[in-house]
Amino acid sequence: MARAPLLQLSGISLTFGGIPVFDGLDLVVQPGDRVALVGLNGSGKSTLMKVMAGLVEADQGLRVVPPGVSVGYMEQDPDLSAFATLGDYAASGLPEGEAYKVAVVAEGLKFNPQTPVATASGGERRRAALAKLMAEAPELMLLDEPTNHLDIQAIEWLEAELTATRSAFVIISHDRAFLRALTRATLWIDRGEVRRREAGFEGFEDWRETVWAEEDEARHKLDRKIKHEAKWAVEGISARRKRNMGRVRALQALRAERAGQIRRQGTAALALEGGAVSGKKVIEATGISKAYGDKLLIRDFDLRIMRGDRVAFVGPNGVGKTTLLKMLVGEVAPDKGEVRLGTNLEIAVFDQTRAQLDLEASLWENLTGDPLMKVSGASDQVMVRGTPKHVVAYLKDFLFDERQARAPVRALSGGEKARLLLAKLMALPSNLLILDEPTNDLDVETLDLLQDILGDYDGTVMLVSHDRDFIDRVATATVALEGKGRATAYPGGWSDYAAQRPVVVVETAPKPSVAAPSAKPDAKKAEGLTFTERKRLEALPELMGKLEAEIAKLSTLIADPDLFTRDAAKFARATTAIAERQVALAAAEEEWLTLEERNG
Repeated sequence: MARAPLLQLSGISLTFGGIPVFDGLDLVVQPGDRVALVGLNGSGKSTLMKVMAGLVEADQGLRVVPPGVSVGYMEQDPDLSAFATLGDYAASGLPEGEAYKVAVVAEGLKFNPQTPVATASGGERRRAALAKLMAEAPELMLLDEPTNHLDIQAIEWLEAELTATRSAFVIISHDRAFLRALTRATLWIDRGEVRRREAGFEGFEDWRETVWAEEDEARHKLDRKIKHEAKWAVEGISARRKRNMGRVRALQALRAERAGQIRRQGTAALALEGGAVSGKKVIEATGISKAYGDKLLIRDFDLRIMRGDRVAFVGPNGVGKTTLLKMLVGEVAPDKGEVRLGTNLEIAVFDQTRAQLDLEASLWENLTGDPLMKVSGASDQVMVRGTPKHVVAYLKDFLFDERQARAPVRALSGGEKARLLLAKLMALPSNLLILDEPTNDLDVETLDLLQDILGDYDGTVMLVSHDRDFIDRVATATVALEGKGRATAYPGGWSDYAAQRPVVVVETAPKPSVAAPSAKPDAKKAEGLTFTERKRLEALPELMGKLEAEIAKLSTLIADPDLFTRDAAKFARATTAIAERQVALAAAEEEWLTLEERNG
């Protein structure tokens, strides 16, 4: 017997500030669904998820959740005011005696439940919200950007947990590798319409382009029909026109249909202009070391960066990636060693904290108030790569409208703030670009464009990111900070590093303390696996089986001798996907062997 849906939306209509967000939306989430929710920044993804969670009430329509079905939502900005610690908040929805689940999840997400709410950062609060949802494990999980503020190790842990869960889930994420690994269906919000495709994120871009091509063809045919009917209306004999008023009304209906079609929102008009050509050698670091108190970040590290290199820096949160960046550009002095900068450097920095934005000022004021962008004597123009441009016109290049230009920056979404910072950054000439977590909150389309822009950029790029797919697409070299002062440079992007890296135990933040049981454990159990490791050991065989099945399926696909000539892009994607899964399978097998050996 077919099971009832976990969630059903029928005829949902919603308007914000007089602007329709959804109209007549129907949506069903079934048991076992693993859904990617995608769309441009500002298209309504988070709003739709809040409607699904019951946190936003629609103007019209019906939300149905069957009795007994639990729906959990990961809050972006949770209210923790009633709790003393992050752990108290994360455990607040659990039955008595199950608070241990928070400690298990906290170990994977790498945050301390004992952290006081008063001193917790925004990232720690979001991790607590994610821990709360994962510990509760509802039948339907609604996850809005769960990988933001997670390092790659924590993302991989979350990916493994969601792979093994029996819960259905809907995910909003900019992390394409994360979406590809987890999803089996895609919801695409486009101009108030929600389309569903029964396939994961892997083929989303091809599907989107096909839909848009069909839409353009239909619009072209409609324009030709309107032109033909309009010519008849002008040239027709009046008597004939009188007898054919139905045809005239049909023409009016065609024009109304054409006028009602919503123009697709374009992508931001990103462009980078290189400044003066830097010297061939951009940065050379020799034997640099850095420690803060007893914490050693970097020890005896050498690196040479040449003009045109794209270098990614990866590693756990708190391991020292941003500090290393600051040492390499001369902002922080190493304790030992030497950093030499090349000649004619013009540095532009994308700061992960968005500190370059004044949240209380308007978008207009953020641009015109910057002395590097200000046009002398003009209050409505900014200097864009040496050319004056009206501030509203420049903001429109980055998909902001005139109404938003006078609004405070604090009213923007995370993705819109990132886009505004890119607008400031890209107005200035540069030849060394520092990008510290640029991918957080950006939609997939803007990430694609940013990747293309970086590919054409004449200067040098240094990048900190936890987005594995973005690193693969951009980086020519990867510097891995592995803890205990270890930092190693590898050629290529994330996948190349993952294939080459040694198996190491990474030094991370101290694990959260868990109250000891009253009975003293025996020595054998103390030396065995933790609760999380035992759970991981149980989940690994299913994960390895899934990877083996995917590799077999992809191998069958590329075995087709005509595939390359018929669809070279598909062949390339399949080949890349096989390599990624083979690396993941090897890592899973190694992890299983290690855990099994320790388990005895």
